[in-house]
Amino acid sequence: MEEILAKGHRGVVYLVKYKGKKAVKKVEKSDSSALNRIQNEVFWLKKLNECGIGPKLYFSERNYFICEFVKGKRIIDFLKESRNPGKIILNVLKQCRVIDEMKADKKEMSNPYKHILVKKNKAVMIDFERMKYSLKPQNVTGVFHFLTSKKVYSILKEKGIFIDKDKLIELLKKYKRSYSDKDFGNLMKIFY
Repeated sequence: MEEILAKGHRGVVYLVKYKGKKAVKKVEKSDSSALNRIQNEVFWLKKLNECGIGPKLYFSERNYFICEFVKGKRIIDFLKESRNPGKIILNVLKQCRVIDEMKADKKEMSNPYKHILVKKNKAVMIDFERMKYSLKPQNVTGVFHFLTSKKVYSILKEKGIFIDKDKLIELLKKYKRSYSDKDFGNLMKIFY
């Protein structure tokens, strides 16, 4: 059983069976100009899995890997349908904080429509092929950019979640300067 789930510029994602379970197989395209994307994603998945982030990596070779199949709702669909999305938003921010502390940048957090799936009250980030080390990671700040985008902000407002944008800008500036636990904690208080 190999069914194509997605085709991208750099790879093809298949739904496969691995040890009797549904799994995802991501294969690097041979004609891709972006080299070593699969190896990069495997490197980061191993690190992230140690922190409980991302789909569980099962197996890898030079040009492909197999990982856990995450059946969940895309973040935007979840936010629209959930009565109380606050817990998941906090879960995403805490995961992003861990990645910031690793001095790594996932790259898609300001527009994570396809990169965060919600499964059983837990957010699971996927697709780490572009992730890289950064002295100024933008995972937490990227999520706040997403949450205050026109479309998402209005969805959250309907659910009773209001984000004071002026206060947020000040708190984000402080966080970007320090990346401290205190400044991250102050950002999280926006939701209380």
